[in-house]
Amino acid sequence: MKLLIVTAAAQFQHELSGLLRKANIENFSGSGIDGYKNSSSLLRTSSWFPGERGGVESHLFFAFTTEEKIDTLVQLVKTFNENMETNNPIKMVVVPIEKYV
Repeated sequence: MKLLIVTAAAQFQHELSGLLRKANIENFSGSGIDGYKNSSSLLRTSSWFPGERGGVESHLFFAFTTEEKIDTLVQLVKTFNENMETNNPIKMVVVPIEKYV
């Protein structure tokens, strides 16, 4: 059993849900979050309010699942990220679970 954690910009929420289903990860939880990047000084100075840093609407999904399903999802996410036109790739991490009930 592993803990899968995936983040994506809000615009990719539906695509990510589809990738989870393709990997046969049917049970997962999600929540809206704000994503932050350390932007370049050029971007900060060109904004209306350069002193403010706003977050990007993002989504976080997590699931407890098997390594086989995670391996499938890794390949699907890699392919998705290679074909995207923005600089907001889907990110994922896997955490081993020592004990669970």
